[in-house]
Amino acid sequence: MTYSTGSQANPTPVYQDAAVDLRLLSLNTEQLQHDTRRLFPIDPESQGIGGLEGQSHHENNLPKPDGGKAAWLFLTGCCTIEALVWGFPFAFGIFQDFYSNNAPFAGSANIPAIGTTSMGIMYLGLPLVFAMLQRWPNIRRACTVIGLLIMCAALAISSFCNTVWQLILTQGIMYAVGGTVAYAPTIIFIDEWFIQRKGFAYGVMWAGTGGAGVILPFFLEITLERFGFRTVLRTWTVVLFLLTAPLLYYVKPRLPLPARGAREPKPVKLNFLRSSSFGIVQVGNILEALGFFIPSIYLPTFANLIGASPLASTLTIVLFNIASVVGCVLMGTIVDRLHVTTCITISTIGSTIGVLLLWGLCDSLALLYVFCIVYGLFAGSFTSTWAGVMKEVTQRVSATEPAMVFAWLAAGRGVGNVVSGPLSEALLSGRPWLGKALLGYGSGYGPVIAFTGVTAALGGISVLGRRVGWI
Repeated sequence: MTYSTGSQANPTPVYQDAAVDLRLLSLNTEQLQHDTRRLFPIDPESQGIGGLEGQSHHENNLPKPDGGKAAWLFLTGCCTIEALVWGFPFAFGIFQDFYSNNAPFAGSANIPAIGTTSMGIMYLGLPLVFAMLQRWPNIRRACTVIGLLIMCAALAISSFCNTVWQLILTQGIMYAVGGTVAYAPTIIFIDEWFIQRKGFAYGVMWAGTGGAGVILPFFLEITLERFGFRTVLRTWTVVLFLLTAPLLYYVKPRLPLPARGAREPKPVKLNFLRSSSFGIVQVGNILEALGFFIPSIYLPTFANLIGASPLASTLTIVLFNIASVVGCVLMGTIVDRLHVTTCITISTIGSTIGVLLLWGLCDSLALLYVFCIVYGLFAGSFTSTWAGVMKEVTQRVSATEPAMVFAWLAAGRGVGNVVSGPLSEALLSGRPWLGKALLGYGSGYGPVIAFTGVTAALGGISVLGRRVGWI
C-alpha cells in the first residue's frame, strides 16, 4: 500500500491504482481459465510445470477475445449468417401469399406447411446438430460451408418446382437442414471469442434476424410481383452465396482443438436437462413462445381492419423488426451486468403491458405502431436473455456445454412456433369476442390478444425459480 505525501498524522491511502490492477487481474484470470479449460480439458495437476509452460505459450499466441479486428470480423460473419439463414423462412408469409394467388400453386392445399416445416426443423433439429458437433468437434468449421451449399442448392432446386410437395421437400426440409448445419457452429465459436461481453455478442448476432426482417419483406414483395418466384429464388441463391461465402473465412474457432479431440469422439452430456435451474427457465421459454409469434402473423391484417393501406400494414412488421434489433443489442448488453432473471423480468413486464394495454386498447394506426415498437423492444429481445441462462446453467451443472443449453432453449421455442399457428386459428374461430368487448378486444382478435398477453406474463415464471434458489 502506498501513501500520499500529506500530513503524517493523517496519511491518505491511494487505492485507485491497486483497484484497477486487481480488476484487470480478475478479467485476465477469467479469460485464462476459460481458454485453459478449452485447450487443456485434462487435469492441470497431471501436466506438471512443463504443461503449465505450454499453456502459457498457447495463451500468448491466441487472438484477443472480446474485441480486436479478428473478433469483430467474426461477429460480423455470425450476424450475417443469422440474418440470411433465419430471415428467409421468417419472411415466408410473402411467399405464401404469392403461391396462394399465382400459378402453378394457386388453390393448392398445404402451402403454409412449407414455412412451418422449415421453421420447425430449424428449431427442433438444433439439439441433434449440436450433439453431432460436440461429439465430433473437428467437423464444425466444415459444417458452415456444407450448410451454405445445401441452402443454395435447396433454393435453386425449388425454383424449378411445380407442386407444393416439391416445395416442402426443397424450400422447406432441404433449406432447413442446410440452415441448421451452417448456423450451429457459430453458437459454439462465439463462446470462445467473447467471454466478458458474451451477452452483447449474442445480442448483436441475434439482432441479425430482425435486420433481415426490415429488408426482406420489401424486397420479396416487389420482386415476386414483378419477376415471379422462379427468378426471385435463383437471384436470392446468388445473393445468399455472395454475401455469406467471403465471411466464412472469419467464422472460425478462436481456440485450436486439442490433439486428442480431433481423433476421439467426445461424449455428449445432457445432465443439465434434469436440473431445476434449466427446467424452470425452459417452461417459461416455451410458454412465452406460444404467444410470441402471433402478433407477427396477424398485425398486418389487424392494421387492414382499422383502415390501413397495404404499405401501412406492412410497416407494422418492419417497425417490430427494427425495434427487435435495438432490443436484442440492449438486452445483450444488460444481461452481461444483471442477473438473468432480472433481464427476463424486464422483457416480461414490457411485453405484457404492451400487448394487454397498447394492442388490446388499440383503436388507431398510430397506437398500433407504438405497440409494434414496444413489443419489438421487449418481446423481440427475450432470446437475448439466453446468454444469461447459458451462463447460469453451466455454472450450476458441471461439464455442461453452453451450446447444448442454447440448442434445447431453441427447441423449446420451436415448440411454440409450431403450435402457435394452429392454436391462434382455433382462438379466432367464430370470432367469439367480436362486438362484445371494447376497442382491440372487440375487433375479432380479442382472444389472441389476451392469449399473447398471458403467455408473455408466464414467460417470466423463472423469477419464482430464483425465489426458491433454483436459479
